[in-house]
Amino acid sequence: MLIIGIAGGTGSGKTTIVENILKVVPQKNISVITQDSYYNDTSHLNSKERTQINFDHPNSINFSLLVDHINQLKSGQSIAQPIYSFTSHNRTNQTKTIIPPKVLIIEGILIFNHKHLRDLCTIKIFVQAEADERLIRRVKRDIQERGRDLNEVFSRYQNTLKPMHNQFIEPTKEFADIIIPNDRLNTVAIDILKTIINDKLT
Repeated sequence: MLIIGIAGGTGSGKTTIVENILKVVPQKNISVITQDSYYNDTSHLNSKERTQINFDHPNSINFSLLVDHINQLKSGQSIAQPIYSFTSHNRTNQTKTIIPPKVLIIEGILIFNHKHLRDLCTIKIFVQAEADERLIRRVKRDIQERGRDLNEVFSRYQNTLKPMHNQFIEPTKEFADIIIPNDRLNTVAIDILKTIINDKLT
């Protein structure tokens, strides 16, 4: 199984890279696992307590479950991936069945913080983007897709996202095999990935 890890700051353009990979790989051969699905279960907390969680800190992720699921896929077993709700800040009661693919993409801001998870990745990609670009994308997404208000988004960015990015995310680009600058669509990097994936599939 070819395992591609894609990391980078919030709003850096990781999803765009994933979408470009999905365009060239038949659906039956590829699956995507997102770090967000593996936030810790917060059912024991009320809604106000959940909003106080620092979701940009590595401690907010159940890395053990994520690593276990990847190992299960590698050994040929299907998994029941949790489904996370950004509105309730908790996992839902539903899961998504993922069968072992030939190519697995793991995407998330903190995935290179965990050594065992890093070691499972065949290729590690870090998507680099300027802070102001990431902020603009985060504001748009949180307001349009997650029902946040502007003050909440800016407050979270200043007090949590920015310091966590500097402490836990930016330093992990040293583990990357490929760094993609996302001030433009890096077609060379995408073409390299396409070649590697196609070699694996053939």
